[in-house]
Parts: sequence; structure tokens; C-alpha cells
Amino acid sequence: MGRPDDGAEVVERLLRALNEHDIDGMVACFAEDYVNETPVHPARGFSGSEQVRRNWTQIFAGVPDAQARLARTTVDGDNAWTEWEMSGTRVDGIPFLMRGVVIFRIADDAIASARFYLEPVEETSGDVDVHTLRVAGQTDAVDHAARAGMAS
Repeated sequence: MGRPDDGAEVVERLLRALNEHDIDGMVACFAEDYVNETPVHPARGFSGSEQVRRNWTQIFAGVPDAQARLARTTVDGDNAWTEWEMSGTRVDGIPFLMRGVVIFRIADDAIASARFYLEPVEETSGDVDVHTLRVAGQTDAVDHAARAGMAS
């Protein structure tokens, strides 16, 4: 990278293109051989900027008022750590809200790779106690907690 703020500039360019629904501008932010890793959902990883184009074409068609904001950005060498919130309304009228972190690696003024931790926000799976019981495999305790009013 040429300057320490290059990563922030690329991320800002991506944010601007996303909020303008400029598919060509978005794709231009990514290297042709871009690699997306999704550690929490490994099968969702992909390679290539053309898949970026397909993904965002589908998102803009399904969420025509989609907008994003960056809650935080920190650049460390060729990595840009970003915290995102994306919102809008799907064409079926259901609210669209995603939050999470994307860690970009920037090379030659483009996004070369990302570790993607952006997920839909959900508010129906219960509070921290119910979630912890579920993660620990204690489904009987989850059922009891739900009956006791612990689940929200």
C-alpha cells in the first residue's frame, strides 16, 4: 500500500458506491481474484469479483432502499477492520437489518480478500440465558426457560 490511509479510502469508496446502489462502482473496489471467507458459514465463501456483482445485484433487487453505515473502521497495515450496519425494507415489506464485522485486506487500491462476519439481526431466539443453554445443548433447559418466561 502506498499510504497508511489507503485502506480507509477503499472502504469509504465501497460505502459510497453501496449507498448509491452503483454496482459497477462497488465491483471496482474488489480485485478480480477477490477471496471472501465466511468463517461462521464456510460454505458461503467464494472467489471473484463477479460473484460480488451477482450478490449485490440480488440484494438491491430484494432491498431496493438498502443503505449502509460504518460504525467503526480501523486500518492496520493492509487490513481494514470495519463494523457495518445495513438496513432497508425488503420488497415483501419485511425490515432488512444486518450488523457485523468485515475484515478486509487491501492490495493495489482494491479489496483483495475479506473475512465476513455480517449477519441478519434477529430478536426472536431468546435472551442470553436461553441462547447459552441452547449453544450448550441443553434443550430441556431451554424448554423450561421458555415456559418460565426467560425467552423473549
